[in-house]
Amino acid sequence: MATQGNESTKASASNGEVSSNGTPATTDGQTVQTAGNAQDPQQQQQAPNAWQVIKGVLFRIFIIWAISSWFRRGPSTPDPNTPAGAPRLPSRNLFPKDTLMDLYVFISQEEVFSDFNNTDALFWFHRDLVYGDWTTGEDGDGCYQQYKELDIPEKVQQNGSLYIHVYFTKSGFHPDPKRKGQYRRLATVHSTKMLNKFKRRKFLKTKNLLTGETEADPEMIKRAESHGPVEIISHWHPNLTINMVDDHTAWVKGSVPPPLDQYVKFDAVSGDYYPIVYFNDYWNLQKDYYPINETLTKLPLRLNYCPLSLWRWQLYAAQNARSPWNFLPEDTYEQSDEDQDSVKVALLETNPYLLGLTIVVSIVHSIFEFLAFKNDIQFWNSRQSLEGLSVRSIIFGVFQSLVVLLYILDNETNFVVQVSVFIGLLIDLWKITKVMDVRLDRENKIAGVIPRLVFKDKSTYVESSTKIYDDMAFKYLSWLLYPLFGCYAVYSLLYVEHKGWYSWVLSMLYGFLLTFGFITMTPQLFINYKMKSVAHLPWRMLTYKALNTFIDDLFAFVIKMPMMYRIGCLRDDVVFFIYLYQRWIYRVDPNRVNEFGTSGVDHTQNSTAEAANAVAVINKPEEEKKND
Repeated sequence: MATQGNESTKASASNGEVSSNGTPATTDGQTVQTAGNAQDPQQQQQAPNAWQVIKGVLFRIFIIWAISSWFRRGPSTPDPNTPAGAPRLPSRNLFPKDTLMDLYVFISQEEVFSDFNNTDALFWFHRDLVYGDWTTGEDGDGCYQQYKELDIPEKVQQNGSLYIHVYFTKSGFHPDPKRKGQYRRLATVHSTKMLNKFKRRKFLKTKNLLTGETEADPEMIKRAESHGPVEIISHWHPNLTINMVDDHTAWVKGSVPPPLDQYVKFDAVSGDYYPIVYFNDYWNLQKDYYPINETLTKLPLRLNYCPLSLWRWQLYAAQNARSPWNFLPEDTYEQSDEDQDSVKVALLETNPYLLGLTIVVSIVHSIFEFLAFKNDIQFWNSRQSLEGLSVRSIIFGVFQSLVVLLYILDNETNFVVQVSVFIGLLIDLWKITKVMDVRLDRENKIAGVIPRLVFKDKSTYVESSTKIYDDMAFKYLSWLLYPLFGCYAVYSLLYVEHKGWYSWVLSMLYGFLLTFGFITMTPQLFINYKMKSVAHLPWRMLTYKALNTFIDDLFAFVIKMPMMYRIGCLRDDVVFFIYLYQRWIYRVDPNRVNEFGTSGVDHTQNSTAEAANAVAVINKPEEEKKND
């Protein structure tokens, strides 16, 4: 839980008013205490990078496409209450268009509400709303709002829950079932939602490994010792929208496609369905939630009622759909929520034309990434000779992928990122079998039990001058890498806090590779220079990767990114331009055999011509042969 006492901070708000993107607005000077907003930097997650944003957008596009496919597919789930073979009739909305409704909103600590006579629990009562009306309201858009500051019950301050109970009744009816004559089941729509949100806060116990000191807040250290490294804290957001979906589709029970089937509720007797009440908190950013603790005295709540079209409701439902990822742990859902914030901010703050261009370019990037992957596999799978290729760079790439995987596992990164890095490591390991002869030595076993892996350079690599140039390139490279590596290791040990020595080794290696990893691309440039040729390179794969690098440049300067990421994109561009320069100065030799074992000369025609000349010479008269 957040630091108490004098460390509580205040965020000013106009009667608790929060704008559509969750940022407080100020007019009246009223304040809402938001204790604990300022957290230790080590507990804040790193900002999602560009590809987390783009992958989130693409994933949502896929979900929308899947929903439209389900619509076209027709009936999917049989209704167990319907006899086999019996036709399922279309249903209708129990609230026809332009129905007059009364809105009742109750706030309670109970998940099942029954205290309708408690006036303190009644948060909002609005009479004679028109179902499907888009023209009334304060702004002429059919929307109404209500704001109050709630007293915080003691149980809620101690990580208890607070629920909102929303009832829509046809005009003249009451939601209390005990009121005979005023209550009617088919004239009442009810929905409930928990207002507060429980979030995990993890405390990373880091320290300077030499001095044992830490810059973490002493109060936070005490809480970590008493509550453990992971603490469940109740959080609050002052905004919530109640949407009434303006929909009169003739749904068939048992055939509503997911995830819409979670919201369409059918009456068991009549078979018709109730109006869809949707609690819309999509635009509530995760960063705007604040902890509920003893330092708070009031909870501001601004409720908005608005009609919602069927199409927009499908989009929101798709955004919140998590059923395809039920196998993932709950921690992954929280990380996914943080990633969604980046998408929402991009939608709110980015120019629509630029946003559209970004989505199109990201799709192109995904295509190029797939083509680069495909051509890379094809190149190494069909490669017969290693002449001109840096084998040591391939081996170093395996080490680099292993360090990155261990680092993200140690820092509990997103599950999807872990899987992608692991697949990349497997591909790099597969490349080792293509550039070296790998076998199991069952005679010289490790500890007499485990067979020993033996690696041997291929003959096409040893017998060529490539190995000499490769060794020479890494020799010169070591003169630069080793001093930089030593300096970075000392800096990381002196000025950066770590969880332990293992974490220090991983973070030091990862930071070094992130900063100076591009240097490992230079041995291939050196080999090209020595051989005066680039015909041995996989140019298709390099071209696709270069195009992706240029796209990275676009995102790096459009989306907020760390400066090191932007520098990394720029340095990759420089290396590729050097490749292009080498391709320009080292002209193509048609007699040179390329990576697939072929050349630009038609050897069949040459051999046929040579054979014809030989036959002509043999058949010449003796006098002509003497003259020759």
